[in-house]
Amino acid sequence: MLLLARYVIPVATPHIEDGGVLVRDGRIEAVGTRADLLAAYPDEEVRDFSLAALMPGFVDLHTHLEYSVFRGAVDDLPYTQWKMQVLAKEGGLSEEQWRASAMLGAVEALRSGITTIADVTDAGASLEAAAQAGLRGVVYREVSTMDRAEVPAVMDAAREDMAAWSDKVDPSLLRIGIAPHSPYSCHPELFQAVAAEVGESPVPVAIHLAGSRDEYAFVKYGSSSLGQEYRAQAGWAEKAWLPTGVSPVRYIYQWGILEVPDIMAVHCVHVDDEDIEVLAANDVAVAHCARCNLKLGMGIAPLHKFVDVGLRVGLGTDSPASNSTIDFFDEMRIGLLVQRGLGGEAGYYTAGRYMELATLGGARALRLEHEIGSLEAGKQADIIAVDLSQSHQVPTQDPPGALVHTANQEDVLMTMVAGRVLYEEGRFSTLDPDAVTDVLEAARLRLRD
Repeated sequence: MLLLARYVIPVATPHIEDGGVLVRDGRIEAVGTRADLLAAYPDEEVRDFSLAALMPGFVDLHTHLEYSVFRGAVDDLPYTQWKMQVLAKEGGLSEEQWRASAMLGAVEALRSGITTIADVTDAGASLEAAAQAGLRGVVYREVSTMDRAEVPAVMDAAREDMAAWSDKVDPSLLRIGIAPHSPYSCHPELFQAVAAEVGESPVPVAIHLAGSRDEYAFVKYGSSSLGQEYRAQAGWAEKAWLPTGVSPVRYIYQWGILEVPDIMAVHCVHVDDEDIEVLAANDVAVAHCARCNLKLGMGIAPLHKFVDVGLRVGLGTDSPASNSTIDFFDEMRIGLLVQRGLGGEAGYYTAGRYMELATLGGARALRLEHEIGSLEAGKQADIIAVDLSQSHQVPTQDPPGALVHTANQEDVLMTMVAGRVLYEEGRFSTLDPDAVTDVLEAARLRLRD
């Protein structure tokens, strides 16, 4: 199949005007100009997207697909209050509603041009949705407890789930990992247990780290809303916690979890230069969730410093519970503008550089850059087509700039994973959005009440 468009944005190399991508057997066979490809492959099936851009699918480094139904249910609250409200409402959903919510998340991901996710779940609804949708990525089994006595049972349950999940997925698309939730919800022996379980294996690990000021105060000083109201609500109020006197990064570093081979830290907002050095020394990848951090008042992560020390960094949307939408164009645009405002001329990010974070950067963070993240011969055909024909987008002088500054998820014409078209102009080949409508409406009403 020969995909053609006015612009081809390989990401790793300059964009091509009037270009195309040849896809065969789920992989990219050639990238070049329209004229060269048509001449070299005259008998190939052609799909011409006209005034559009072909580019790698987005890599969403942090998702909770199953929280999609919480969109607007817990709004306009700072992080700790938001977290407590979500925790209070979680128990009100049935297993069917969790599944429907995850399916909604998968629908929105494909519509936004996301082809790879890194999802954190404890019940597994996100895994089912990602597998059915045909998405690529990592699904992490979340673990948490502040009760030392519960650590063995928590690990046993996670181990059993991870084995069962591995049997349910196509290993060429989805990998299974483990995610100790955060410093404020995990006993240190749980970090040690995860590190021991993973050992030197390539099992992916993720952790929410240094996200909010309350988390920082809880870990370092022993007092904050997370250390009091939240722990009480979670059932851990009587579990002793002494102030550590160090940052969340340096605290968990003591327990070996940062030394596993494939670990990603999510958020990393409240970090100093020493923390960043620890992350860099241990080759920790970072999921930068700019819009979520802004909406919940968590702060602004020092993205420039991450990049300057060579950390593997990509972008994450988090979830509609905290971010309202899974629109990756908004994620790029708002994140870019915030960084420009902070960095000024000295630390000016271009649209093309931020697009690289959204694609190849995320691929590197997941150690998948040899397979995805750019349009190159031999890589997986994870490709999206984005319309650039609207009145607010023409004339287009700089395609990456037009995509970052003017596009949104409604402009995505096609989403392809491994050469398989999963979404095209409002139609889904693997999902039925209408099938979950009634279930989601009942869930919405239950959350409201």
